[in-house]
Amino acid sequence: MFELSNIQTALEQFSLDGWLFYDFRGNNVLTRRILDIPQEAMGSRRFFYFVPQSGQPVKLVHRIESEALDHLPGEKIVYLKWQELEAGIASILRAAKRIAMEYSPRNSNPYISRVDAGTVELVRESVESIVSSGDLVQLFEAVWDAEQWELHQKAGIETDKAFEIAWSFIAAQIREQGSIEETAVSDVIMQHFKQSGLTTYHPPIVARETHSGDPHYETGTGSDTAIREGDFVLVDLWAKLDVPRAVYSDMTRVGFVGQHVPESYSRIFQIVAEARDAGISLVEQAFQSGTSIQGWEVDQACRDVIEQAGYGSYFVHRTGHSIGQETHGNGANMDNLETHEERLVLPRTCFSIEPGIYLPEFGVRSEVNVFVDEHKKVHVTAGKRQTEILPILREY
Repeated sequence: MFELSNIQTALEQFSLDGWLFYDFRGNNVLTRRILDIPQEAMGSRRFFYFVPQSGQPVKLVHRIESEALDHLPGEKIVYLKWQELEAGIASILRAAKRIAMEYSPRNSNPYISRVDAGTVELVRESVESIVSSGDLVQLFEAVWDAEQWELHQKAGIETDKAFEIAWSFIAAQIREQGSIEETAVSDVIMQHFKQSGLTTYHPPIVARETHSGDPHYETGTGSDTAIREGDFVLVDLWAKLDVPRAVYSDMTRVGFVGQHVPESYSRIFQIVAEARDAGISLVEQAFQSGTSIQGWEVDQACRDVIEQAGYGSYFVHRTGHSIGQETHGNGANMDNLETHEERLVLPRTCFSIEPGIYLPEFGVRSEVNVFVDEHKKVHVTAGKRQTEILPILREY
């Protein structure tokens, strides 16, 4: 729910004169969500909503959609002609010098860049500087309340169980019929989600052998999709409770269909696990010492381990992503590869740490979820972090 006082407190925290919200035909989903605009209320004309650090906000809306922001506090300015729109922008920003928008310099962070370059050019005529609203957005889009933290933990119990179900199913099918299709394992996981009251936007990744070397492998599309004894298997799954405001649990674990895991697999896994733990440790140290930490630093801590082991070129994605009501949320990502993520890791946010090494023969990823609570305690959620490749036929 939109709370003016919370936004103005955040503006004071970040030393900003105001936050200028803008949308045209639904292209700024961040603005629409923070301003509590229903998804179905698309609209077809531009609107602006300026929240100053103190005082009342101002709405700038088109005449034929003059009620678009009536649910929000503040004075309303109605425009019809483009000249009136431009004059309105200058008017509402007349006392502002440094403002935030959903903008990222040089598009360095496309997750936050929702305002087009032309609009930024227009607004710059009225202010001294525009800065990214990335950390502001986090406060209203990525921070969890107590209920969401509880929902995440409940989802984590069921996603943790999903791995047990998957490994057990693989073992039983191998013993009964000698092989099992990747898609059949995915189906069993989806059935568990449904029975447990969970929902997800996409089925899990179940990838055998070479397929696991593709980070975004589509289960069942490889040249040979039958899991057999002696195979390495990666399972990446994500789900949330099927209730309003629920947040995701998203994890990846790996197993070997046999009694003993070959050293060629174990050696790579240990490097990945060490990288994962280096990222977790950096977050823990930062919050214990009261030091601010940005997403790129977590990525680099993990990446350094893999690079030093000689596998840097095989770690081909960022270390982690924000987790929220979407699997990939709107908070800071752990990324110094695809972007230089300068957003802060904030209390009451959750993110994945999931380094990987993807070789032509197989790929290893170990994914955990990390939540920093309001007391700045760092939690690795949903069961124990994996410490070795699971020997499926020995354990099940």
